[in-house]
Amino acid sequence: MCLIVFSHNHHPVYKLILAANRDEFYKRPSRAAQFWKNEHHPEILAGQDLKGKGTWLGIHKDGRWGALTNYRSPLARKKNPPTRGKLVIDYLKEEQSARQYLDQVHPQSNRFNGFNLLLGDQQGLFHYSNHEQQIHSVAPGIHGISNASLNTPWPKLKTARHKLRDITHSDQFEKEELFTLLQNKEKAPMDQLPDTGITPELERAVSSIFIKTKSYGTRCSTLVLMDYEGNIDFTERRYKAGSTDLKEENHYRINKK
Repeated sequence: MCLIVFSHNHHPVYKLILAANRDEFYKRPSRAAQFWKNEHHPEILAGQDLKGKGTWLGIHKDGRWGALTNYRSPLARKKNPPTRGKLVIDYLKEEQSARQYLDQVHPQSNRFNGFNLLLGDQQGLFHYSNHEQQIHSVAPGIHGISNASLNTPWPKLKTARHKLRDITHSDQFEKEELFTLLQNKEKAPMDQLPDTGITPELERAVSSIFIKTKSYGTRCSTLVLMDYEGNIDFTERRYKAGSTDLKEENHYRINKK
């Protein structure tokens, strides 16, 4: 995942409203979101990175969920690190609270390349980055994360948070409004770009909410709606390479018994 915006305990109907884009190289193989029956975890709903065997976003039927973005720091990249997608899927496989799992991750987090991890459960929502090395409880409100710290004011993240706030201002909204937010291709002006250690040209190419380059870009968009009773609506749209043209859509509901 490279951009996530979400409403946490801030909407009258939904405890969680999450809209996320996964950006990746087009050649890197992945599997659409589905329940992980073949891996003997039918209670987990997630896509899969077929190279690293992890995931960028997943949900357990018990209401626990996790999402991951890379922290962009090219000069600090490690040789042969473990896959970061393992962090989300291992949390969902284990019977630990989000806080307990992050306490376990923290001492070994420097083995990984830079990451942001969002983990939610019945007790709350937590953010951890191995760049900052601190576990934060996320306050109710509209938040966003890309390839830097939580709520870093990058132009695309400011735009996405503002649009999410507008869309969710009323009790009722259309999911299509959220997908339109995620498909915004507007790039930031050169004088507003962050300096993350890549070239200005590449910095601008990845400054849009929906990314499109020759070899890298937005591969899928995901919406998660969770109400206060724990019922979950999950929709994933997978795109053709370099386009918002739909390749595949998958929709799931998890009803709290």
